[in-house]
Amino acid sequence: MQHVLPRFSSLICFCLLTLTLLNCSIQPEPKLQSPDENISVAFSLSEAGVPEYQIAYKDKSVILPSRMGFEIQDQIPLKDGFRIAEMNYRMEDETWAMPWGEQDSVRNQYNEMQIVLEETKAPNRKINVVFRAFNDGIGFRYEFPEQPNMKDILITDENTQFNLTGDHKVWWQPGDWDIYEHLYSATNFSEIDAISKQNDPNLKASYIPENAVNTPVTMKTAEGIYLSFHEADLTDYAGMTLKVDASNNSMMSELVGSERLGGKAAISAPFNTPWRTIQIADRAGDLIESKMVLNLNEPNAIGDVSYFTPMKYVGIWWEMHLGKSTWDMEGSQSMNTFTNTGEIRTNHGATTENAMRYIDFAAANGIKGLLVEGWNTGWDKWINTDDREGVFDFMTPYADYDFEKVMAYAREKGVEVIMHHETSAAPLTYEKQMDVAYKFMKDNGMNSVKTGYVGKIIPKGEYHHGQWMVRHYHKVLEEAAKMKIAINAHEPIKATGKRRTYPNAIAREGLRGQEFNAWAADGGNPANHLPTIAFTRMLSGPIDFTPGIFNIKFDEYKPDNQVSTTLAHQLALYVVIYSPIQMLADLPEHYTENGKPHPALQFIRDVGVDWSVSNVLEGEVGEYVTIARKERGSGNWFVGGITDEEGRTETISLDFLEPGKTYEAILYEDGTDAHWDTNPRAYAIRSMDVTSTDTVEVVLAPGGGFALSLKGK
Repeated sequence: MQHVLPRFSSLICFCLLTLTLLNCSIQPEPKLQSPDENISVAFSLSEAGVPEYQIAYKDKSVILPSRMGFEIQDQIPLKDGFRIAEMNYRMEDETWAMPWGEQDSVRNQYNEMQIVLEETKAPNRKINVVFRAFNDGIGFRYEFPEQPNMKDILITDENTQFNLTGDHKVWWQPGDWDIYEHLYSATNFSEIDAISKQNDPNLKASYIPENAVNTPVTMKTAEGIYLSFHEADLTDYAGMTLKVDASNNSMMSELVGSERLGGKAAISAPFNTPWRTIQIADRAGDLIESKMVLNLNEPNAIGDVSYFTPMKYVGIWWEMHLGKSTWDMEGSQSMNTFTNTGEIRTNHGATTENAMRYIDFAAANGIKGLLVEGWNTGWDKWINTDDREGVFDFMTPYADYDFEKVMAYAREKGVEVIMHHETSAAPLTYEKQMDVAYKFMKDNGMNSVKTGYVGKIIPKGEYHHGQWMVRHYHKVLEEAAKMKIAINAHEPIKATGKRRTYPNAIAREGLRGQEFNAWAADGGNPANHLPTIAFTRMLSGPIDFTPGIFNIKFDEYKPDNQVSTTLAHQLALYVVIYSPIQMLADLPEHYTENGKPHPALQFIRDVGVDWSVSNVLEGEVGEYVTIARKERGSGNWFVGGITDEEGRTETISLDFLEPGKTYEAILYEDGTDAHWDTNPRAYAIRSMDVTSTDTVEVVLAPGGGFALSLKGK
């Protein structure tokens, strides 16, 4: 194991390995450096004993002195009057294997500094601040040691400050306590206005109480340094938003609250908060390649997850968003919100025959999974009522859906069925049902489930991102792991790297997804949406975005809506937007051209979903991004590139390929007159032999992209 020591005095180096500084007569100023010595964090106490930290990158400040502290119900604030009682240093350099993921293994290398603080006056409470310095950023958290005054306390505010060095450019979405499905805005920090995003007509649940932003939030300084703020290992605590002080270029942690609790987080010492994380990079692509958030989580706690196989899947889902069919069988008004006129229909999507049609399509194209939404009774009742407890039981199919026949047919065709559990945002009901619902899944050979939490949380006063729901999402992971079931969570708590500890957390939504293109009142997602997502939301973890829309204009069902990308852009998403599960979201009939399989479908058949290497070749936040990934097992490479509304030409160096080896390259690119709006389906396909010394020039149309497969010969 290789250890890289930071540049401390010889005394500090000795303390790093062997002892604490409690009894040192002269304590050095608490400082810590990353293993490569580019990032440093300094801790200090003000004259009033207020804890402060500051961060520098390559000897330039990126976080100015920022205070730390807590407000606690029925106690004086835990924010000043401290002394440093002890300092401890240690280091780590290990490599751990990813059971599935963007790469085979992850290096976890950091230097750590723990500062033990104690109040100088009664009640002499203690709190530890722990910093970890990585080559790609800083993580820090608070530890509440076991002590008499810290049993069953209620945190009413965590006051962690982030003082910026200027009015940075920021890609942000509002600090909504219920949902992450807002579009990202790109403004200067001083122009952030989250309150203006209230009352979005496209959202079933939304609450924005402060001018705050959700995380990850990504910034670029005037000097060209990229910063991204987030959190890691959110387990039993409230989700963190960041409240904006525009006039001072400052942010303060603002935890999601609970009206029932009357505060933010109920804890009992000993207790550790989640890590507060700041990724730092010279290159935008380095933010995507960083694994710091993952490394700040504990190792795998559930063992083998071979019951989950990364896969592509099809599903009875998109047709409901288009208005072709409905989730419910009854034709109720509540579940026909996506038809053209809102009329009541009785064209249920999840029928036996339709499911078998999707199975046939999957089997014919080497697609391993099938998701069926609307298969179980209750869909006529759940969306327009506050009484949503007990609406679904997850075992009773509609009369026109022969569950056993569908399952038998899927097994015969070698297709794995993915379960769907829409909880109707009633977690207490779901917790009562989990044991029997998961047993039902395993008895029928189902290994993964898409969960959903659409609507306002029941009980009233709780929010999707508060501590009560964080505990629920975590309980789902734990109970599912016991039954060897993988979770794809929609309307989730944000990803904070817990897939390292619970690798049955395979994907989640947590963004404005593809479905907004089909029904959003404001016209859906603009072309710059996904080049922004890659450098913001995707930094937190895998995304179930549902790419692969070929019928981009929706003329048959939704003439007023469309996808604001080209077809080649949709192909590229299978590489750019990472997930171990990738949907072919469009209808089976839309993957044809002139009565035959669409030629571009071949890329989706070929592209991998599980990777041994991932490299970001180039990119700029909100503008464009190009990523190359090497498939586990086959050694084949796939490259995807997407752009915003601006067309551009890229020259792709293939120097990542194995030297001396020839590859068959197939390039799927925009047609010469392609355009996201006027001609989105125009495409071209080129084949060639290439080696690692070659380059490929690609022209990306406005809103366009390209997809490149590289198979060794």
